[in-house]
Amino acid sequence: MNDHGGRVVAAARELGCGVDDLLDLSASLNPFAPDVAPIVERAARRSRWYPEERAATAAMAAALGEPPERVVLTNGASEAIAVLAALHPVGEVVDPEFSQYRRHLGAIEVGAPRWRSNPSAPCGRLAATTDEAFVWDESFHALAAGRWSRGDSSSWRLASLTKTWRCPGVRIGYVVAPTAGDAERFRESRPEWSVGAAACAVVEQLAGTSDLVGWARRIADARRHLADGLAARGLDVRETDANWVLVRDGGHLVEPLFRRHVLVRELGSYGLPGWLRVAVADDAGTDRFLATVDEVLR
Repeated sequence: MNDHGGRVVAAARELGCGVDDLLDLSASLNPFAPDVAPIVERAARRSRWYPEERAATAAMAAALGEPPERVVLTNGASEAIAVLAALHPVGEVVDPEFSQYRRHLGAIEVGAPRWRSNPSAPCGRLAATTDEAFVWDESFHALAAGRWSRGDSSSWRLASLTKTWRCPGVRIGYVVAPTAGDAERFRESRPEWSVGAAACAVVEQLAGTSDLVGWARRIADARRHLADGLAARGLDVRETDANWVLVRDGGHLVEPLFRRHVLVRELGSYGLPGWLRVAVADDAGTDRFLATVDEVLR
């Protein structure tokens, strides 16, 4: 169960429990986001006709401070990465880095246009203001920096809104293209109707009302609480700028935590065997996690 984060349905099936019985710290989602379920429920009527993205695109563009003609909504960051890699199939990826870039790029070459996550996955550090990239993946940027984007208008910028709004079941992300022409080429390369009505409804309601500054502040406080708790238990913790911490030499904890219904992410797929990524939770989640760690370490 440690090949990828967030596989709660499969975990619940293996453990013979309900999904709500699990504490999932393997997927780094915003613990302070509002529940999107009421928005999705109210949007159910829209399922009877084809989705219309115009209002949602305008809402997201306004939140980003970008012209709507440069913003394209996507079926999660995964679609954004796949489509962009098809348009620009040669890139540079410096490991450790998010594996989806290598999965979709046709060729990896040193010196080619660079693809980067910011903050970096899995190390969790924000890039310097002087750093450059052809593609910035800003899926965790809002929760680390308290603003949607670093604003590099000459680069491609993409993000998954799954993390910011804690809604992995509602596939929604976006791309900000360097020019309106680039955005139109990207839009024409997507499958038609790739963004559903429920996803559009979530964007329309949350894009302009998300408290990014407040969320980033609360996440920083919760991250320190989590890191301090793990360090007090003798674990080698590395803080980040993102909504997770790293634990070195923690691989032995994965299975016993899993058997106690707590999921964390082992980072072998990033070339970091034995390292763990533990997502920031709210106070109740952190207390439960640390109490479970105590059980395992006894």
